[in-house]
Amino acid sequence: PTKLSNFTVNKMKFFVSQVFLLSLAVDAFMPVASTKRPQNHFAVQVSSEEDLEMTRQVIAQFNDGGSSSATESSSTESSGSDNKISSLTFDRKDSYSSPPRPENDLMIRAALGETVEKTPLWLFRQAGRHLPEYQAYKEETGRNFVELLAFPESVAECTLQPLRRYEVDAAILFSDILVIAEALGIEVTMPGGVGIQVPEPLASPDQVATRIPSIDAISEDFVKDKLAHVLESVRLIRKKMDEEKMTIPLIGFSAAPWTLLFYMVGGSSKKNNEIGMQWLKDHPEESTTLLQILTKVVVEYMSAQVENGAHMLQVFEAMGMMIDEENFDKFALPCLEEISKELKSRFPDVPLMAFSRGASFANAKLAELDYDVITIDGSVDRDSARQVIGDNVALQGNYDPRELIEAEDGSKTPETVRQTAREMLEALGPQKLIANLGEGLGGKESPALVKAFVDAIHEESAAIIKEAQ
Repeated sequence: PTKLSNFTVNKMKFFVSQVFLLSLAVDAFMPVASTKRPQNHFAVQVSSEEDLEMTRQVIAQFNDGGSSSATESSSTESSGSDNKISSLTFDRKDSYSSPPRPENDLMIRAALGETVEKTPLWLFRQAGRHLPEYQAYKEETGRNFVELLAFPESVAECTLQPLRRYEVDAAILFSDILVIAEALGIEVTMPGGVGIQVPEPLASPDQVATRIPSIDAISEDFVKDKLAHVLESVRLIRKKMDEEKMTIPLIGFSAAPWTLLFYMVGGSSKKNNEIGMQWLKDHPEESTTLLQILTKVVVEYMSAQVENGAHMLQVFEAMGMMIDEENFDKFALPCLEEISKELKSRFPDVPLMAFSRGASFANAKLAELDYDVITIDGSVDRDSARQVIGDNVALQGNYDPRELIEAEDGSKTPETVRQTAREMLEALGPQKLIANLGEGLGGKESPALVKAFVDAIHEESAAIIKEAQ
């Protein structure tokens, strides 16, 4: 069918363009993964040859029809799913509190469409393995990365490390996209070489009722109990930032419901990729029930992050490339709409950012919701990006992190970084823009070139703005 063919081609284009970056793992654009308590797991290290083979396997799945049945599902098979999600009710308090703007509110101003004197920036996965001080800290503490993230003091230290090295305009909580799955009782591991794993995914639709808490059990108190370690980390980060006179915003974040469902039923990012879509087709009612639960948890979790000190929020639809447009609109988009609507009703002045990774077809629709910032990945044409999302939201993205990896022939230098950074600014414009990456830092980047990028964005954007005055 034509629609399936287009879906397959689009997914192939996305994965081929990302072959080099797959070593970053599926969560490469975010902070390193965390768990609530130390476990005997270790960081994923895979070769470029392994990455290429995994990419071929993913493309083959789409080519051989592995997702065709899900793609061909009709709207009648899951009729009413979006209505059920949109009818979701929340247990609201009488009032909610958010922290005041920090002294350096450059990024908040850009996110809300206010005029800035230079373009702000932060970087997906700005903390972690590309930093020598991160490696030294792991050695000093004797903890592997999972164990580091089980301790709020280590989470705070890792969050602050890039702020000491680079003049980025925001910190981001050092955490994991799957902490919500863990809070719901789903074990998450990283056993090495195979990416994030859910060893015992939901094996049948009846397990939504038997293994996952009911939607009535999801509340502010549920989040405070199950995700207390994350909230404690947020508070400690803010305390440490104050002590070190770091006067920039702290970003809180969460995975989006579809991404969480994808892992909870499929178990992995690098195999069984068709299971998520298959669930939507074969079990629409149970899928909708699970998405309702996840939507409510995401709202309460992100809400709690704000009340514990986060100034901005980022929603990551990390597995956007694993769902076609029809099912995205039917299942994923209603969740994202409810999240934005509810969070904005609680915190109207807290900037809300969305990133539908590998699903740029959703950007225009997301821009019509209550998000302040739409993030674009490396596949988006910069020349048309503004036209697609309109004038009511800001853009975030989409610099190529490969420009920050030193080449053997010496072709990547601070000068080339400055030139490519300016090209991005000229294409997207310096206002209503948060400069960032199209994918996250993966560990091979040169800190000197990363610094060159940070400095170039600030200096070149200031010059462009001044020239226009």
